[in-house]
Amino acid sequence: MPTTDPDRRHEALVREDCLRLLATTAIGRLAYTQAALPVVRPVSFSLDGDEVLIPATPGSPLLGAVRGSVVAFEADAYDAIARTGWTVTVIGPSRVLGGLPRPDLCLIAVHQGLVRGWRTCAPPLG
Repeated sequence: MPTTDPDRRHEALVREDCLRLLATTAIGRLAYTQAALPVVRPVSFSLDGDEVLIPATPGSPLLGAVRGSVVAFEADAYDAIARTGWTVTVIGPSRVLGGLPRPDLCLIAVHQGLVRGWRTCAPPLG
């Protein structure tokens, strides 16, 4: 988003609004490069300070693909009937956090470097 619908209004969101909206959902998309090709993968996530945290299992090929790389993370919500919604993108370096209390879990931490967002709204009435 923004959509290409000419009858919708598009507003850029400030960082604070982007982070507030991200906190309202738990599923997003992680975009990274693997074997020189772009990959987009749906992931669950949470926010912690200046990082997006994405759970992964130790030994997952995803960990090697993103460790130390600059990645993009995106989450959104859209009302198909009203044709309104929002999207937020976070771009930043990633790192893998291991040594958690659960040995079957590690986290991909994406630093909230560049945070951008858009809201698509219905035009004002009248």
